Amino acid sequence: MPPMNSRRADTRKPKNTKATIKRLMSYLNEDKLRIGIAFVCVLVSAASNLAGSYMLRPIINNLVADVSAAERISVLVVNLVKMASIYAAGVLASFLQARIMIGVSQRALLKIRGDLFEKLQKLPVRFFDTNNTGDIMSRFTNDVDTIGEMLNSTLVQIFQGVVSLIGTLALMFYTNFWLSIVTIVIAPIMAKIGTTIASRSRKKFVNQQIELGRVNAYIEEIVTGQKVVKVFCHEQKVMDDFDGLNNTLRETQIKAQFAGGMMGPSMNAMSQVNYTLTAGVGSILVILSRLGRIGSLSALDIGGLTVFVNFSRQFSRPINELAQQLTVVMSALAGAERVFDVMDREPESEKGDIVLSNIKGDVIVDDVTFGYNPDKTILKNVSIYAHPGQKIALVGSTGAGKTTITNLITRFYDINSGKITIDGHDIYDIDRSSLRENIAVVLQDTHLFTGTVMDNIRYGRLDATDAEVRQAALTSNAHSFIRHLPDGYDTVLEGDGSNLSQGQRQLLNIARAALSKAPILVLDEATSSVDTRTERDINKGMDTLMENRTTFVIAHRLSTIRNADAIMVLENGEIIERGSHEELMKLKGRYYELYTGLKELD
Repeated sequence: MPPMNSRRADTRKPKNTKATIKRLMSYLNEDKLRIGIAFVCVLVSAASNLAGSYMLRPIINNLVADVSAAERISVLVVNLVKMASIYAAGVLASFLQARIMIGVSQRALLKIRGDLFEKLQKLPVRFFDTNNTGDIMSRFTNDVDTIGEMLNSTLVQIFQGVVSLIGTLALMFYTNFWLSIVTIVIAPIMAKIGTTIASRSRKKFVNQQIELGRVNAYIEEIVTGQKVVKVFCHEQKVMDDFDGLNNTLRETQIKAQFAGGMMGPSMNAMSQVNYTLTAGVGSILVILSRLGRIGSLSALDIGGLTVFVNFSRQFSRPINELAQQLTVVMSALAGAERVFDVMDREPESEKGDIVLSNIKGDVIVDDVTFGYNPDKTILKNVSIYAHPGQKIALVGSTGAGKTTITNLITRFYDINSGKITIDGHDIYDIDRSSLRENIAVVLQDTHLFTGTVMDNIRYGRLDATDAEVRQAALTSNAHSFIRHLPDGYDTVLEGDGSNLSQGQRQLLNIARAALSKAPILVLDEATSSVDTRTERDINKGMDTLMENRTTFVIAHRLSTIRNADAIMVLENGEIIERGSHEELMKLKGRYYELYTGLKELD
């Protein structure tokens, strides 16, 4: 059997950051115009904030000027109206920018989720056998959500921060040259602190996403197997295991959030230092300006000092915000790399171009050797010949390789050596979709989708009519219980058919196979989940289902395969016996032991 899912998530280090950013931005190509308009709105918003702040200079200077009260009030009203108009324009621009970017980011996420889901449909079964469902789901949810957060607001905030930084610096130099130099001296120190913290927090955010994936995987695993947990009274054990994973996630998140959270306090501390220096030096310049002891380049009035102090705060704020946004970017890039990691996985190979039509069902497995892992061989030089319409049974101990053979015939896995042909065509030369359309599979593990009973049966052939669906149900003996359901064939199934018994769910799976009209049928312990009486009813329908079809049957109840044309007994990946039921019973070998042992159990 394929290897069991590991709860460990992918722990590889992040790939090329520049390549990830470039690839992420490619999802915005179709919205370049909208992004351009949004960035124009950002420019208007940033300009309005700067202009509004600078309006304080004439307002304050007017209040301390030696003019009449009436003139002072008149100038104040005019300036306040101008300031209100400027800020109103900024608010409107901010609203438009936010509205545009929400649409842009959601369209990008739509494409990312679509590409990720489409890629999942093309990945081989091996990927799902070796990766946790919860971890895969985490890439759809947590990782994509962090990307959405970055696209929705972070990009705009970074651009706005850069514009505000440049605009503030320009107005600061316009207001006073020497005070600007004092502020600029502090800026590189702030930038260095920000980049250092961001680079150290990047790895911690990657680890956070990995641990979150592990927790999600474990929750999905336990919720799915909740009945098993309760049957064996392992509630305390799973709680202890979850506590371990949860504590690891907590510790990882603390480290990541602490590393990212250090950005704000560090920047604020430097901002306060900058503010204190600016206020102190500025006050000295104002006093010297009033005394007329400095030149025009250094001259400063009270309004100018007020504006400059405000600008010094605004100057540090964009740096602070930019540094904080870097933590969001780091988290988003970590999520994007996990998403792209799935997108970059090798899909199922599509070597074949032969499209099967009107096939007879002549299947030959010729000298096939295979192993799920390179260092462990499961099948060793196995050969099976199934002529059209024959029923071939595969029996043997658990792990002997029975299901593996059917996995190879359907090309869920590719063989290491040997050859498998259908009507003389090597399955590697057959289009994969065409191959699987001609093989109906009924697995031991049932799976039903959300929808009506009729929809679930029709999954076997989507263009089937209602009459054909009902006929398939009759063939599989599912019709008798379906007509007793509350709404018959229109009954809506809940959570993987939880409102049906296990046997009823399997009957619907068999009805799907009956509907498919595929000339080759694989029954992988299809009746193992039903009681003996239901099995007898199914077997009656199965005889009709298998008529004129080449059928491979894996059965744990050997009494169900007595009428098989040939029975293959596998042990340790090799066929040790083959023949009809009567022939194998006469040999009194492994099949005889299995059959008589089972009869004794009965």
